[in-house]
Amino acid sequence: MKKIGLIGLDTSHVVAFTELLNDENHAYHVKGGRVTVAWPGGSPDFPKSIERVPGFTATLRDKHGVAIVDSPEAVAEACDLVFIESVDGRVHLEQFKRTLPYRRPTFIDKPFALRADEAREMVRLAGEAGIALMSGSSLRYAEQLQQALARGRDDIRGCNVFGPMQEEPTQPGLFWYGCHAIEMMVAAMGAGCREVRCLCNAEHDLLTAVWKDGRMAGYHGLRQAHGRFGLVLHRRETVESIDCHAGRPYYVGLVTALLDHLPHNRAGVAPEELVEVVAVIEAANRSRANGGAPVALGGG
Repeated sequence: MKKIGLIGLDTSHVVAFTELLNDENHAYHVKGGRVTVAWPGGSPDFPKSIERVPGFTATLRDKHGVAIVDSPEAVAEACDLVFIESVDGRVHLEQFKRTLPYRRPTFIDKPFALRADEAREMVRLAGEAGIALMSGSSLRYAEQLQQALARGRDDIRGCNVFGPMQEEPTQPGLFWYGCHAIEMMVAAMGAGCREVRCLCNAEHDLLTAVWKDGRMAGYHGLRQAHGRFGLVLHRRETVESIDCHAGRPYYVGLVTALLDHLPHNRAGVAPEELVEVVAVIEAANRSRANGGAPVALGGG
């Protein structure tokens, strides 16, 4: 049984994950790990972060018996696996650097980073330390999407993803909610995106991404619509419509994947895909700020 430490108690994920791991009577209980220690954290300039910390901290401490400590270092020292849950992507690199000396396999919740150079730096540091690093949206682990990807990606010629597109000033543009759909896009297409264009208005974001091999994918972000995530996969001979809300809850898929890989110091997702999600969003944000002009990944 692996001891899991949480860093940043400012997201509902910390309660959802703890319930899945610690409650053996939960309908979707995930075996192999238990949340035992946590550091509250929180970003003072981000109301959706700092205002949530007291309630989630009390729930973990009083309902689930999680020990609350005073630093990320104290969490890493007391656990086997680190989950950096802080909802603010600006702080992930700094928090990861603080726990890195303890060499714990680590999960960093979305958004992995708000800059591609910071994403690359975390991947580099993890590689130098010899520890597995996982990140990403739970939408990558939606049951129907995982079933489709298990049939292979080699014949996927393109995809169209969609989802809600709320915004948060501290997590600019697509980083707050668009990251979920972009994660699904990269999961389906793999790394290798060359160029992005993104148009936006009061209700919509519409993105086109071109891969180095000529394949294309699209994203439609909706601010005033149904609030559901999904995608269409275009294969050479077939088309698949993926309902991300069908089957088991996607949080279950994510936590299951973390416990399948991190205890064995395996990452589960290629590091270039972790970086690519951030790079695509960074390029999309530049494009939408410039009227939909094409932006090359790594360029401006």
